[in-house]
Amino acid sequence: MSLLLRPLACHKGYHENFRVQDFYPEFIVFPDDRTLITHKGLTLYLDHPGAARTPATGWYYRFERRREAERGLDPIEDLFCPCELRYLLAPGEEIILVASADDNTVPAAFPDAPAPATLADALRRSAVDFLVQVPERTTILAGYPWFADWGRDTMIALPGVCLHTGHVEAAREILRSYATRMHQGLLPNRFVEDGEQPEYNTVDATLWFANAIYKTLVHEWDAQFAREALDWLAESMEWHQKGTLYGIKVDPADGLLRQGAPGTQLTWMDAKVGDWVVTPRHGKPIEINGLWINFLRVGEWIAKHLDQDATAFIVAAELAESNFERKFWHPVQGHYLDTADPNDASLRPNQLIAMGLPFSPLSGKNAEASLRKCVVKLLTRHGVRTLGPDEPGYTGRYVGPLAERDAAYHQGTAWPWLLGPLVTAWVRLTGDKARAREILADAAVWLSEYGFGGIAEVYDGDEPQFPGGCPWQAWSVAEVLRAWVEDCDGDEVPE
Repeated sequence: MSLLLRPLACHKGYHENFRVQDFYPEFIVFPDDRTLITHKGLTLYLDHPGAARTPATGWYYRFERRREAERGLDPIEDLFCPCELRYLLAPGEEIILVASADDNTVPAAFPDAPAPATLADALRRSAVDFLVQVPERTTILAGYPWFADWGRDTMIALPGVCLHTGHVEAAREILRSYATRMHQGLLPNRFVEDGEQPEYNTVDATLWFANAIYKTLVHEWDAQFAREALDWLAESMEWHQKGTLYGIKVDPADGLLRQGAPGTQLTWMDAKVGDWVVTPRHGKPIEINGLWINFLRVGEWIAKHLDQDATAFIVAAELAESNFERKFWHPVQGHYLDTADPNDASLRPNQLIAMGLPFSPLSGKNAEASLRKCVVKLLTRHGVRTLGPDEPGYTGRYVGPLAERDAAYHQGTAWPWLLGPLVTAWVRLTGDKARAREILADAAVWLSEYGFGGIAEVYDGDEPQFPGGCPWQAWSVAEVLRAWVEDCDGDEVPE
């Protein structure tokens, strides 16, 4: 049998379109069994052992990308063919064709990868793909193919991506790297390219940073790293107490953390359409204050383990804790406010984040009642809804042009990563690990139904739940893995 292949190539950023160019590529090299296409310093290595190659270059025009069209983006691209590859195959014969940005020797045959023995193994295999080494640092990419390394996503994903895959030293490297970029007590929301300054428009990346430090030290104690971390947290605490960027400041009256500035979206619910901030959540969001108390208790925990004075952390934590239940519990609704001062009683999953922290301020009958209500109203087969279906503004479908999707992003769309806090909170407050395992039991299916080997960023809030957003999302995989191992005894192989 004769098989003729024409590979199509382009060099572009993940948010760009590629069109015909007079000087693309800058170089094509044709060594034996491989073709090298180089443009702007980046080489694509196309390995094709056994092929009869003809260097027949040319352009193919107007490919229409269906996903881009669905999202209201420009879907048209042109692609470049560097060569033709012809194979003469006997019955049952196989070929190997590899395209890569790495200059690696292609093996004569690829061994069959063993099937993961457990769900935890499958999740670990997926999680390590988000841990990458770039020239400047070790980092975690928030997702493929569109996302770079972002502070909040990195800190949430770090326990699953690093600690539960055996990369504890990488976790410390990542935390140190972000600490060097701290500005006025805040971690950057995202790193930017081309030498620009990082952006610090986040209230929670630094608070998740403390949680990641705690998880790393619990996983493997390192006294030198703990001393470094205590200095970072002490400096950050001072900035939060006296006030830092974007209105982020502790209210001295109740010890709780306030945030917000016009036109900004500082929590993880950060969708913005033009000048419209969809969920600004200005004031005192519940998960931010759960994270703030957790931050303070982490500082106390580290200080005590180092035999250092923890008074400042303890005093601040006790003040915030003494006002938390009074400020956020809504007895009429039977769940916690999403934000206080001003109050917003919308049923959202952010209270679950506060419930699932190592040093959570929420416990007792109110917390359990609110948890059970969230499970009834927000839990779906694939994730946790961002808004209750009975709430005004609920949007059950994540579809349409980009502006419509962004408007639905946190208005009912279900997020798999929130299953992590929910499961942790469920086990902590009820002790029912069997139910927790049921919630995560379909994760093996999620790994194969959108981005193969990954878990989607989001799903529709309504049935049938179609996946959407980024096909390979770091915190989706990482939080499911973390909760499965830590809360569901997921490393145990069933008999």
